[in-house]
Amino acid sequence: MDIYTKRKSIRKYKSAEDGGEVTKEQLTQILEAARCAPSAKNRQPWKFVVYTGQAKAELLDCMEKGIAKQKKSLFMPKKFKNGMASAENTLRIMREAPVIVMVLNTHSNNPLKPVFAGKRISEIHDTLSIGAAIENMLLKATEIGVGSLWIGNTVYAHDEMSAYMKIDCQIAGAVAFGIADEVPEGRPRKELEEMVEYRS
Repeated sequence: MDIYTKRKSIRKYKSAEDGGEVTKEQLTQILEAARCAPSAKNRQPWKFVVYTGQAKAELLDCMEKGIAKQKKSLFMPKKFKNGMASAENTLRIMREAPVIVMVLNTHSNNPLKPVFAGKRISEIHDTLSIGAAIENMLLKATEIGVGSLWIGNTVYAHDEMSAYMKIDCQIAGAVAFGIADEVPEGRPRKELEEMVEYRS
């Protein structure tokens, strides 16, 4: 169980000057772990686009524009709008992390647009599969000493980031990678008895 309890969401990363570089070999190991994940009907609905350096800065500038646009929107549901502060903080963390891996669902489109029932079923299957791939990345990163953060706040800037990336599929999320510059406390977890039922 060590690897599961060691894995933490890292929000502070060392700079390259302080030994915070993630090597190509480490990234390859992390992405290989994602490739090995199970997927519904073996559809493998994922694609991973790795951003570093100037390209990462430009991508995140687009994310910043998208968040700013959503903040001004009169039609955004209140609950969605309440997440703006979290999205802005996530953007700050992404700028600090040396590597951002954008995770795409190649079988789906904009997550904010309506989906018909039949398509929704396959989209749920693909989302579960992509979640498994991301979890594999997080666990492999932990195993080899790389910090990570699973990010969903890309949804606030889906259109802007998609346009920059020149894609017409769904951005399922992103993962930040770097060498941790913090040792976070473990977050509270429900007791097993609270979330498990046995029926026979």
